[in-house]
Amino acid sequence: MRRQARLASCLTAMLSCMTSAAATLFCTVAAAQDLTLPEVTYPSLPRQAETAEGFVPSGWMLEVQASGDLNQDGNADLILVLRQNNPANLIDNFEGFGEKPFDTNPRILAIAFRDGLSGKFSLQLENHTLIPRRTEPAADDPFDKESGIAIARGSFQVRLNWWMSAGGWETFITTYTFRHRSGRFELIGYDRSTTHRGSGDTASLSINYLTRRAKRTTGHISRDADRVRWQTLPERPAPTLESVGDGLSFEP
Repeated sequence: MRRQARLASCLTAMLSCMTSAAATLFCTVAAAQDLTLPEVTYPSLPRQAETAEGFVPSGWMLEVQASGDLNQDGNADLILVLRQNNPANLIDNFEGFGEKPFDTNPRILAIAFRDGLSGKFSLQLENHTLIPRRTEPAADDPFDKESGIAIARGSFQVRLNWWMSAGGWETFITTYTFRHRSGRFELIGYDRSTTHRGSGDTASLSINYLTRRAKRTTGHISRDADRVRWQTLPERPAPTLESVGDGLSFEP
């Protein structure tokens, strides 16, 4: 009986410590999430330029550029990711987990078509939301400069990642595939793969907006076999790049 009492006492103490640690972790992460971000005024990009660098406003930098034919005219067009370079957007006076200094400089996704006669590029789109501004110091930068943009077969992809070092168990990768159709950049493909690091559960969603078919898969990291379910989407206009909004929170 004494041994059982001591064991129960030890278990109670362990649970108390775990609860306290979890509460401390939650509080510190919550405090980090209460950051006040400096205000940002987005510049208007030039309507035309001879090079990718010509679209970069003062105080911003060209982070990524990709080249490929996006409007089927045989000319290599441009996709640019611009990022502000303002020291005021580096935050280090906060408590809790996460990157310090925390870089909250925002990004602009821009697309420009090349004119075959003049050789100049004309701006077709500038977007501030698909690649969202960072707000959580404990989360990795969702945009990877090496793999975040890709052009293939007249379409282009934007890839975003979510991973938190503290305060969240879910990690996911979302890939958007866009194509220029009828004067706008339509979403033709959506792919999201999610893993819960606590339970090991996995889920994925793959949507082909051209065929209106969606594939949902659920499983577990310990099993090879997944459960797959197909569905046909209702007829409706495809989302556009502008209508997607925040690429991390978009729900198709």
